[in-house]
Amino acid sequence: MNILIVRVSSLGDVVHNMPMVSDIRRHYPDANIDWVVEEGYVGLVRMNPDVRRIIPIALRRWRKSLLSAATRAEISNFRQQLKLDAYDVVFDTQGLLKTSAVMRMARLAPGGQRIGLANATEGSGYEPLSRIFHTRSVEVGLHTHAVLRAREVAAKALGYSVEGVADFNMHPPAMAPADCPAWLPDTPYAVFFHGTARAAKQWPNSSWISIAAVLAERGLLVLLPWGSDAEKANAEQLASQMSNARVLPKLPLMEAVLLAQRAALVIGVDTGLTHIAAAFNRPTIELYCDSPRWKTEGNWSPQIVNLGELGAPPSVEHVAQAIGQLTA
Repeated sequence: MNILIVRVSSLGDVVHNMPMVSDIRRHYPDANIDWVVEEGYVGLVRMNPDVRRIIPIALRRWRKSLLSAATRAEISNFRQQLKLDAYDVVFDTQGLLKTSAVMRMARLAPGGQRIGLANATEGSGYEPLSRIFHTRSVEVGLHTHAVLRAREVAAKALGYSVEGVADFNMHPPAMAPADCPAWLPDTPYAVFFHGTARAAKQWPNSSWISIAAVLAERGLLVLLPWGSDAEKANAEQLASQMSNARVLPKLPLMEAVLLAQRAALVIGVDTGLTHIAAAFNRPTIELYCDSPRWKTEGNWSPQIVNLGELGAPPSVEHVAQAIGQLTA
C-alpha cells in the first residue's frame, strides 16, 4: 500500500502527526508512507524512519514570487514529485483549502481515496471548503487532542482502532562530540522556551526569573533560545537578572531540536519546540497561559507535566513543585 500524508505545517502540528505514522506502520508493516511538508520542516520529518519519501513544498516562499519563472519551475517539479507514485490513500490532516488542493494533485491508484477532516475541533483553523477534494471525510470530536485527531483519521480510514500510547518514533542523527555545536554544554542544562508569537501565551518575566533561581540552587545552567529580535532582547533582559543563564545564538531548526532533545529539563510555553521536547519524552513542563490545554498537552509520559489553562497561567509555586517532581 502506498500512503501519502499532507501535513505541511506548523512545527508543533508536524510533530503531533508522527504517532499517526507509527500506528499505520504497526497495522500495515509493508506500507510505503510518504509525506508532503514545508521545506523548513524536512529535517524534522526525516527523523522518523517509517517515512519513506519526503516531498518538500514551499508555499510560504512561493506566495512571494508566484509570477517568477524560478517559482513556476519549482511548482512544476513539485507536481512531478507528487505523481511519481500512485497512492492508495492520501491523508490531509490539516483541513485547509490549500492542503486539500495539494492532496488533489497527488495521483491515485485504482480505487484510491483522499481522506480528510469532516469538521473542525474547537479553535482550529479548519476550512469546510476543503471537503470538496475528499473521497471521504472523517468526523472527529470537538475536543479531540491534536495527536489523537490525526491518529483517529488514519484509524477510521484504514479500519483499525487507536490503541496504546502515542509513539513519535523520532531519532535524531548520530553526532560525534567533535561535531556538536559550540553552544552545546557538556554538563546538564535546562531550557526555557519563553518566546511565542502571541504575547498572551507568554509567561511573565518575573516568573521565569524566580524559576531560574530555583534551578540555580540545584546547580543547573539555564539556556535561553530566541527566534526573533524581540525574543532576543527579552532573553538578554531575562539573563541579566539570572545568575545561571546564558543567551544562545540564533539556532537553525535542527539545532533547536538538538537543544530540546539533549536537555535535562525543559520548561516552555505552548509552542512547537516545547512540544518537540515532550515528543522526545524529556522531562518537560508545559505552561498554558492563554490556550486550551486539552488541545496539545503532553499526555503520553509521566516525564511531562502540564500546568495552567486558558486564561489561568500557572503559578511559580506549581512550576517549582513540578521541577521537584521531575528531578527527584
